[in-house]
Amino acid sequence: MFSSAVLCLATAVYFEARNQDLQGQLAVAQVVLERVYDSRFPDTVCGVVTDGGEVRNRCAFSFYCDGQSDHPTDERAFLVARWVASGAMGGFLSDVTGYATHYHAYYVRPDWALTMRPTAVIGDHIFYREGTQ
Repeated sequence: MFSSAVLCLATAVYFEARNQDLQGQLAVAQVVLERVYDSRFPDTVCGVVTDGGEVRNRCAFSFYCDGQSDHPTDERAFLVARWVASGAMGGFLSDVTGYATHYHAYYVRPDWALTMRPTAVIGDHIFYREGTQ
């Protein structure tokens, strides 16, 4: 049985990166965990994943407040996401993002990215941490 934290993290990995390779999925998991460790964000995995979800399309992780179902339908992909989440939470997988707290798909240009330093490009995502470029 998986803890609620692992399931929250796995759900974020599934919806945000299931089309990515394992490194891309791990990168998303690492951003969630890095936010848990950062005092500016909620201090639980589920709190980070659902942060801002009270308002449609205003949450940190778009899958959570896009108005669509948050229940995984591809069991194999969700199995991989649970494995990635378990490994990341257990400290068995190394951070690949340079301790990023933010990311976005390469095809969007959020305003916040202008004030942050890019740390990695992995799959379809660009990862960032505090500090100017």
